[in-house]
Amino acid sequence: MDVELRHLKALAAIADEGTVTAAAALLHVTQPALSRTLAQLEARVGVRLVDRSSRHLDLTPAGVTLLGHGRAILAHVDAALADTRAVSRPLRLGYTCAVLGQQTVPLLRSWRRSHPHVPLEVARRDNRTAGLATGDADVAVLRTRPRDPRIRTEALYTEDRIAALPDDHPLAGRPRVRLAELTEDPGLPLAMWPETGTASPDLWPPAQRPSRTIEVHNVDEWLNLIATGDAFGLAAAGTGESHGHPGVRFVPVEDAPAATVYLASPAHPTHPRTEEFLAAVREVISR
Repeated sequence: MDVELRHLKALAAIADEGTVTAAAALLHVTQPALSRTLAQLEARVGVRLVDRSSRHLDLTPAGVTLLGHGRAILAHVDAALADTRAVSRPLRLGYTCAVLGQQTVPLLRSWRRSHPHVPLEVARRDNRTAGLATGDADVAVLRTRPRDPRIRTEALYTEDRIAALPDDHPLAGRPRVRLAELTEDPGLPLAMWPETGTASPDLWPPAQRPSRTIEVHNVDEWLNLIATGDAFGLAAAGTGESHGHPGVRFVPVEDAPAATVYLASPAHPTHPRTEEFLAAVREVISR
């Protein structure tokens, strides 16, 4: 019994439209061609599938049974084709200021070895979800947890905080600093990008908070502002590992609370290899 997808599509169209004329228009075929397809299907199945006793066509009990299975088969084929098309494009990994710090290169190399036919596209997105909310990323590494029910997140690990200082700042040569030392110079504002950064005056005790803040839109603006001596910054360690700058020195802050690194993805995955990539990230982090 050689039943083809076109036979199942014809049966579904007739069930949905109720007439050969309307079903043929839906499928963009002629009425005689659709009638022949239906006749072929009934001949191959060996039973009558459509009751032709009235102007409006109704399915016989056998037709209803085959239609149920046929719709499931067509849906599976559509899903398979969608997955195939998705695999043909890279899996897009978004990030805001950093990926996984020192684990970034091991992750990229591991994925390339284990999934040579699924390229990974890594791109910085200067918004709160690193492209997930806008459909520009399939997975993201974030340092702030998004409040979006469409996005699921999990905490991966924590990072120490670092101060970003102009290279000629008095504290730039220190092995480590404390939060209070960073605000002893009242003229130097804290550079921060509220959209994606982790720094906030709330990290300081009320009496020691920066007297001024200045907002930037991305990590490049942040680094340039600090390098010119117009501000200082506070960030997670991954930012310093990913963004060297000749005019900026990164100094560990010994009394700042750690920052959490999150792995995020859409609640409804946009790439068929999403779960495999999430597992690959967890494996690299656990080493």
